[in-house]
Amino acid sequence: MFRLWCKLYDDGNHMLKDTVIANNDEKLNRTKKIFDGIHDACYQFDLGQPIWLDSNVTEFQRHSKVRFNKDNFIEHIDFQYMEIEVIEED
Repeated sequence: MFRLWCKLYDDGNHMLKDTVIANNDEKLNRTKKIFDGIHDACYQFDLGQPIWLDSNVTEFQRHSKVRFNKDNFIEHIDFQYMEIEVIEED
């Protein structure tokens, strides 16, 4: 089982929304599961998908956790940042 926890935070670092996206498809690699999870979470949050910058990739590779702020979104966002974290891997 692969699970990705996606959270939206406000300016005071209070969690506004969260969701856990699970993926049981053993045929998919880790990268595909992450991108599918982000897609599903953004759909649930009615939000455009974030753009991965080099700093995001590096942070995620080190910690399996990353924050996306206003610089990662094309449209205006009404929260401070979105955080994703891998909480379970196959």
